[in-house]
Amino acid sequence: MSIAWHGLLSSIDATEAGLQGAGYIANRQISTALYLAHHLRKPILVEGPAGVGKTELAKAAASWLGLSLIRMQCYEGLDESKALYEWKYGKQLLYTQILKDRLGSVLGEEPGMEAAMRRLHGVSDLFFSEEFLEPRPLLRALREPGGAVLLIDEVDKADQEFEAFLLELLSDYQVSIPEIGTVKADIAPIVLLTSNSMRDLGDALKRRCLHLHIGLPDARLEARIIASRVPDAAEDLRRQLVAFVQQLRGLDLKKLPSVSETIDWARVLVLLHAAQLDHAMVRDTLNVLLKFESDIEAVQPQIADLLLKAKREAVPVR
Repeated sequence: MSIAWHGLLSSIDATEAGLQGAGYIANRQISTALYLAHHLRKPILVEGPAGVGKTELAKAAASWLGLSLIRMQCYEGLDESKALYEWKYGKQLLYTQILKDRLGSVLGEEPGMEAAMRRLHGVSDLFFSEEFLEPRPLLRALREPGGAVLLIDEVDKADQEFEAFLLELLSDYQVSIPEIGTVKADIAPIVLLTSNSMRDLGDALKRRCLHLHIGLPDARLEARIIASRVPDAAEDLRRQLVAFVQQLRGLDLKKLPSVSETIDWARVLVLLHAAQLDHAMVRDTLNVLLKFESDIEAVQPQIADLLLKAKREAVPVR
């Protein structure tokens, strides 16, 4: 089957350019992983610290390819009924009441108990048919007629039992529903699983996926990201704020600022009409970058030195 969006993933360079057009600045490793995921029909397990763009990669891919983004947020206790499907119990209950009211007319013509039971079994099967099925994210992704991007977000928060449940989907792009049978995707979705490494994932899941680690970017890549996501920021400001954040990441902090926090800080500085960084501006907005009071208190005495180094090391965007 010829699908229009397949042609967009014609090369790694085309993939990188497409993601950039959707506002996602990808390095070569990220573009290669997405290109291979499509052509090898394999999911991508995207690992890395929070806030580096794992979820945004799925959003950008869906936007660029013109596909639906189907997102499943994982959490402890997530099970099949929330991830794959459940039955429309309210509708089943309504139809049960209707059947009860009409039971006499349904069975009245049957000559004996055995024939009546066969008739009832036929009716009961209707309650577990497509008409009463409520698809959840995994099933919706498999049934999307033109393909989809399926984001299984923070899979490391789910239980190991749920991880095992995913194996059939990740291997064959199909799932088994006991009452209906096997549902297989006509067009395999692009599947991205994200993990913040809260726990080690099983070898069976990892074998079925391409591995991609997205770490904190270097200064040049981060400057390109800020230029793309916050275009209103002056060039000097972009260079300086990126260099300052890079300095912070070299400190012994409880939580290092991520890319998402750098973007937020850039937007705040634009909102405050900053053209360059200065001591007062950094002091007053440090809580946008740092999320723990102990980190803020540790950095405040060093702001002057960090600013001096940041302005000296600020790099141009290329």
